[in-house]
Amino acid sequence: MCGIVGVLGHHEAAPLLVEALKRLEYRGYDSAGIATVNAGRLDRRRAVGKLVNLSDLLVHEPLAGKAGIGHTRWATHGAPTVTNAHPHRAGPVAVVHNGIIENFRELRTELAAAGLVQESETDTETVALLARRYIDGGMRPVEAARATIARLEGAFALLFLFDGEEDLMVAARKGSPLAIGHGDGEMFVGSDAIALAPLTDRITYLEEGDIAVISRAGVTISDCEGRQVGREVTRIAIDQARVEKAGYKHFMAKEIAEQPIVLADAINHYTGDGGLTLPAGLDFTGVSRVTLVACGTAFYACQVAKYWFERLAGLPCEVDIASEFRYREPPLPEGSMAVFVSQSGETADTLAALRYCAGKVDRIVSVVNVPTSSIARESDLVLPIMAGVEVGVASTKAFTAQLVVLSLMALKAGADRGRIDAAALARHIADLSAVPGLMSQALTRSEEIARLSESLAEAQDILFLGRGAMYPLALEGALKLKEISYIHAEGYASGELKHGPIALIDRQVPVIVMAPHDQLFDKTVSNMQEVMARHGMVLLISDATGLATARDGTWATLSMPEVSEVFAPILYAVPAQLLAYHTAVAKGTDVDQPRNLAKSVTVE
Repeated sequence: MCGIVGVLGHHEAAPLLVEALKRLEYRGYDSAGIATVNAGRLDRRRAVGKLVNLSDLLVHEPLAGKAGIGHTRWATHGAPTVTNAHPHRAGPVAVVHNGIIENFRELRTELAAAGLVQESETDTETVALLARRYIDGGMRPVEAARATIARLEGAFALLFLFDGEEDLMVAARKGSPLAIGHGDGEMFVGSDAIALAPLTDRITYLEEGDIAVISRAGVTISDCEGRQVGREVTRIAIDQARVEKAGYKHFMAKEIAEQPIVLADAINHYTGDGGLTLPAGLDFTGVSRVTLVACGTAFYACQVAKYWFERLAGLPCEVDIASEFRYREPPLPEGSMAVFVSQSGETADTLAALRYCAGKVDRIVSVVNVPTSSIARESDLVLPIMAGVEVGVASTKAFTAQLVVLSLMALKAGADRGRIDAAALARHIADLSAVPGLMSQALTRSEEIARLSESLAEAQDILFLGRGAMYPLALEGALKLKEISYIHAEGYASGELKHGPIALIDRQVPVIVMAPHDQLFDKTVSNMQEVMARHGMVLLISDATGLATARDGTWATLSMPEVSEVFAPILYAVPAQLLAYHTAVAKGTDVDQPRNLAKSVTVE
């Protein structure tokens, strides 16, 4: 959530800042602003709403200068207003900030007593005021920034710009990611390397506690102990096509359509000659328990994986929501492996849970889409899902890519523990390798799903039902729908229907049943019949065999290709995603940037 950019360049900074911020729109925001230094004078422009409003403002009130900082804000402390928008300024200091300053109230009281009163409701303005106080007391800008940072508690990424300093920015990272970009006599800063991709491919990622003093000549970095340190410069390769819509109306539609290629790439990367080519360090031989930790959609991927680990490998598996995990201080017995799943690799709660596990488990493994992320860097072993840049806030291709990697891990666990022999492993890999092609077939149902979604868009409440590994898919389907259509939706294990949810059933409540013709199909159909007996609108999603058996009395059906029972959850993600997408389109909501949501949740 929120986006930071900074430029010390040879060209006018304002258009570069706005373009960089556009590349961070996927993170979610409700106001934006930039500040520059021109002829020694610090100035800023801010606007509420989308970046187009800031662009319009800059047409009427241009902002010159070749040094600048910018920000897209997702409101936490204070409503989305111009006064609360970043950058915040206090005299000679402008600041942009991601994260939360936990002790800002105490600092604000202290500053008010000194005559420095806030205009905004934010925690960030406190940072600017504190830096101003130090400068007013005689400190140089860099000294003031360091003194300010030392007083702050919480998680943050900060970028400072100073009046009279056209060749200076100060950046700091504690718990929220920040990257430095190296150009030819130019320097850049971004909360995400994507923002810097058009400007440079040479990136330095700040480590926890780092402070960076940046000029056009380069960067000097000191660690949390104040010691000057060197940080590696890495080259990033971001496929430009992956961050464009390529003719699709929305990024989400494009990313749903990309899944067959994305999954095939991941499968080919981790398999070969009927066997697995997972990293050598991934060994389940002595593992007694796997703990899977994640948030949101990634948590549902972990819930599917629990079925795989226990069924294929006979390995006890615990799944936890990251935001709850560390606060209950769970015991982690000897022989435990902890697996952390995150699209961004920067999810604050997941990262905190990982740090709780450090030193308590035999091995920490991360499944992430960004191999340079904080979670990846702090893991013993990293398995990239290789989904490419995902812009839509509601995760689609990253979710199915997570499922693929987790399924391969479960197969490896089964092989390591003697539960799956070479022949069975080859069969499972062949079944998994067939999924991308089956997914392409499922995508041809998009127009049919669009027609059904016109009716779903009129509903106030929608239920999703599934059994076994399809239960987490029901949860994921409900999450996708409510995220982007704003319709209240809930997912339930089919067998739980009689334990409360059936009270909601009437003619106005669509019930979406996800039921491939597997060993649990008859049980699911029995629950579906209970819904229809109470006049519920049932949409049955199944294969040809299942539909031939149970379509009578349903409101509508969707036919999916026949698929291996083990890997059905990966395929059935497609209709869940398309139902959410087309329902949101029918309602006219903002599909790619739904209200109140952010792509990367970097604060608790």
